[in-house]
Amino acid sequence: MGLFDIMGPVMIGPSSSHTAGAARLGRLVRQLIGGDIKKVDMYLHGSFAATYRGHGTDKALLAGILDLLPSDERLRDSFRLAKEAGIEYAFIPTDLGEDAHPNTVKFVVTTASGAVHTVIGASIGGGQVLIQEIDSLHVRFTGERPIIICRHEDHPGVISGITTLLYEARINIGNMNVNRDRTRDTHTAQMYIEIDSIPPDGLEYHIRCIRGILDAMILLPIRE
Repeated sequence: MGLFDIMGPVMIGPSSSHTAGAARLGRLVRQLIGGDIKKVDMYLHGSFAATYRGHGTDKALLAGILDLLPSDERLRDSFRLAKEAGIEYAFIPTDLGEDAHPNTVKFVVTTASGAVHTVIGASIGGGQVLIQEIDSLHVRFTGERPIIICRHEDHPGVISGITTLLYEARINIGNMNVNRDRTRDTHTAQMYIEIDSIPPDGLEYHIRCIRGILDAMILLPIRE
């Protein structure tokens, strides 16, 4: 356990999970989607749905979408700042299922180009966050280390193609998870690989070029 775990994050209160974690979650979504967000609907589950106004969770989530840190005093003015930035927003209490963490949010984000992205994540305590789904792809991303996310055809050679690229780049794998999808006519799988160092430029492109890769992205650590 580190000092951060004991003391908690530097933040605008009142709660590390409902305020600091919420701001960090919103900011991570912004970094995943990019800076051209025009509209965001936030579906709040569990404790977030019940107390989001009283704990300032709504202001914190929106502050993160605006790229504000949990410690930024402008967090309190996020409604006004979003209006000035031309970002539409809504907070919608909902039920995301009994398996969802009590502090879970489903973000439905519309960009300036009209693209719509969905991100599901949770504030899991002490200001820490966990992204669980990006555009229907299941992940486990805390924002602390880089991860590679792939959707690919489920046949031999795909995984070894990726690990060979990592070996050639001298990158160590910290964690790997592969989930198979047998519900479609064409067997597919999704995979995420947590790595121990920042990948070189061009690695995502080379992964996409591997035969059988349907989609791939690399998520870098949260920038604070």
